[in-house]
Amino acid sequence: MQTPVQESGLPNQLSVFADPKPNWTVISDEIDLELATPDLGIGTQRFGIVLSDDLGVIKLPVIKLTANHYPYGYDTEPSAEIETSALARFFLFGLGTRGIYSTNLEFDRSGLWSVSTDIPRPDGSTARVEVRFIVAEKARSITVGQSAPASESRTIASTGDIAKLTTGSHRDPDLYQQSIAKALERDRPLLIVFASPAFCTNAVCGPQVEIASELQDVYGDQIDFVHVDLYENPHEIQGDLSKAQLTPILNEWGLLSKEWTFIVDSDGTVTHRFENFAPKPELIDAIVQTMANG
Repeated sequence: MQTPVQESGLPNQLSVFADPKPNWTVISDEIDLELATPDLGIGTQRFGIVLSDDLGVIKLPVIKLTANHYPYGYDTEPSAEIETSALARFFLFGLGTRGIYSTNLEFDRSGLWSVSTDIPRPDGSTARVEVRFIVAEKARSITVGQSAPASESRTIASTGDIAKLTTGSHRDPDLYQQSIAKALERDRPLLIVFASPAFCTNAVCGPQVEIASELQDVYGDQIDFVHVDLYENPHEIQGDLSKAQLTPILNEWGLLSKEWTFIVDSDGTVTHRFENFAPKPELIDAIVQTMANG
């Protein structure tokens, strides 16, 4: 049984994919933070942040994140009974200029939450940075445990031209051999990337399609790979986003940000969900887990 179409908030007139306004607040005197995973709902969620300062991206190997719930508002103290911590590992993006800290955090209820960490500074002191955000009852996108929509994504066979399927210059035909719907019929795990490579410019977006291609070379005999560009007409855009038309498949999956990766098991159930860039080691772990569980 397929999951109903998610309420996405995308415009009725499909057009350019604009960056949504941040729905989080950062509190820090020294550290800049970008929340890579703002679509958060109740449950164990992948949580990712990008940290930087005046010298550039902060690249500590591991940081400790502490999550707190504020049942009565941020002007009051957080709940003493509801606090969770986790170590977040740093992953460098492919080109070496950006990177993301990623871990799993448990949000056991909706409402006002914060995540904080203390960052060592060159003078031996530490600087605290905190991000405040809302955890919803349910994430807007398709999420772990739900059935993957059987989307009729386009293929080389259906379009006759790979240039109509991706804005990127790296065009791997193996990522466009079958639609999501057809792949779900094959009784194999499936990795799906939603991204528009030519327009991956913000701090939480990375070379996801290229990584999917590399993983396909390794795991392609055991798991299927599908790339869906955010835009229906890559061949017509030519760098001019005023010509771009969003794919309606984004509505089916409830996607509001520019880069997503999902891993689906052989039964069609989503096992892993990655908002914005998912580093290769994270994806390998998720693929191996999904294959091991059948």
